[in-house]
Order: sequence, then structure tokens, then C-alpha cells
Amino acid sequence: MSGDQKVLLKGHASQYVKLNVGGRLYYTTIGTLTKHNDTMLSAMFSGRMEVLTDSEGWILIDRCGNHFGILLNFLRDGSVPLPETNKEIAELLAEAKYYCITELAMSCERALYTHQEPKPICRIPLITSQKEEQLLISASSKPAVILVVQRQNNKYSYTSTSDDNLLKNIELFDKLSLRFNERILFIKDVIGPSEICCWSFYGHGKKVAEVCCTSIVYATDRKHTKVEFPEARIYEETLQVLLYENRNAPDQELLQATSSVRAGGVSGTSMHQYTSDEEEERTGLARLRSNKRNNPT
Repeated sequence: MSGDQKVLLKGHASQYVKLNVGGRLYYTTIGTLTKHNDTMLSAMFSGRMEVLTDSEGWILIDRCGNHFGILLNFLRDGSVPLPETNKEIAELLAEAKYYCITELAMSCERALYTHQEPKPICRIPLITSQKEEQLLISASSKPAVILVVQRQNNKYSYTSTSDDNLLKNIELFDKLSLRFNERILFIKDVIGPSEICCWSFYGHGKKVAEVCCTSIVYATDRKHTKVEFPEARIYEETLQVLLYENRNAPDQELLQATSSVRAGGVSGTSMHQYTSDEEEERTGLARLRSNKRNNPT
């Protein structure tokens, strides 16, 4: 524009200057603008840099003027309340960097870091129906681990250690999901129709193993529900289900070598099913009684 000119401006600290910052008008002293020696404003108003003025004596600065008042207050006082929203803080940060006001820029960066919403490490689907479970498993290219936790399915009182073991199963599920979430789809089922605590392992859309953690124990006068925590078995099956990461079925000899207990085949793959210690003990006693009847002494 005609009448605009560049000048070197240097005056007393108490001298007032008129600033037009992106159309926003400000009136302040040279002492305020030069209070911090290492800023661009200090260089502009101490005679080290040329400034552009119009015919009316306004000093023109081609920047957004929305937050320039905050910059001035920081130069005056050394501290200033920051805007409430991240968007405004980010805008103020850009201006503070442009004018080389380092301390204010650092305050903005700290505020933005503090206000950041935490990003979830992993997301665990909480299914509401068997149909939803099947859709999740079939749609995923990963092997899957499902934990059923449903206390309402219990008909009897719990044994003394059951509550702690149920909690340990849930905690182990959380630990495994944090460790293997990029390789395994973890699903939590809280509407299971019959199980109280049960782990299921899927590969290529088919169930390949199961670890049931509940059993019925018999006391003198009543039945009790016992929840167990077979940690080693759960770890073993979780690691073994990683064999189903590839599209091709895992080598059957490798499956057999890494399996400690095997049951009947399921859809062409071997499924391992673990039962409780009490159930295995009752099965063994029944076998001994049968042998004794067939071979009397």
C-alpha cells in the first residue's frame, strides 16, 4: 500500500507503539516488547530489525492477532493462563514459536501433552451374543482366545479359593491380551449360557482347544462349585494357538510335539480339552473299581 515504509525503530522503554497484527490493534510500550532479549519482538523494537509501518504510524505485523494479547501479557508478567482447548493452545504454540518466545512455547507443549487423551493399548470386544462371537472370529485373520466369565451360572456355593482364582483368571486374560494383542484376537464373554469360567482357543475360525476352570466338588451335606486357575495350561494353549497365525494349517507333528494332553479331533484339527483335577481323580477311581470288578482276587 502507498505510504507503507520500512524503518528501524528504537526508542525509550516507556514509549508507546501502535501494532496492527493481522487486523487486530494493540497498544503497548517498547519496554514490554523488548523485555525478553532473545525474542523476535525484542529484535524488531530495539533497532536490530526493520519494521513495516503504514501512513498512520501503525506497525504492521503479518500474523494472526487472535492470541497476540496473550503474548504481550506473558512478556509483561513472565507467566499467563493458557487457553482451555487444545486447539487454542496449539494456535498459541505456533505464535510463540514464530516470535521465539521459548518459555511460553514450552508451557504450551507441556499443556498439550498433559491434555492428550490416552490411547488404548488394546481393545477387547465384549460380546453380547453367540452370533456376534462367531462373526468376530470369522472376520478376524488372527487366532482367537475367548474367556467366559459368568458367575450367575453357578447353582451352588463357591469353595473358599474360588473367588481368588476367578480373579486370577481375569487378571491373566488382561496380561495376555496386553502382550499378544497384535497377534491374537482376545474376546471376553459375560453372557455364556452354562460356563462359569472357561477359556476357548480358536485357529482359522475353528475351536482347537478348551480349558474349563470350574468343577463340582462333593462335601458331606452339599455340592460346591470350585474355580481353578490352571495358569500353565492356559499359557501353553495361548502359545500353541499362535501356530494358527499363518493361513496354512499348522504342522500336525508340531502340534503333537507341543501338546501335553490330546482329545478327539474337531473338524480335522486336534482339540485339547482339559478338565478339573477332581474330575480326573473321579475318573481314575471309577477305572480302578471297574478293573477290580473284572479281575476279582
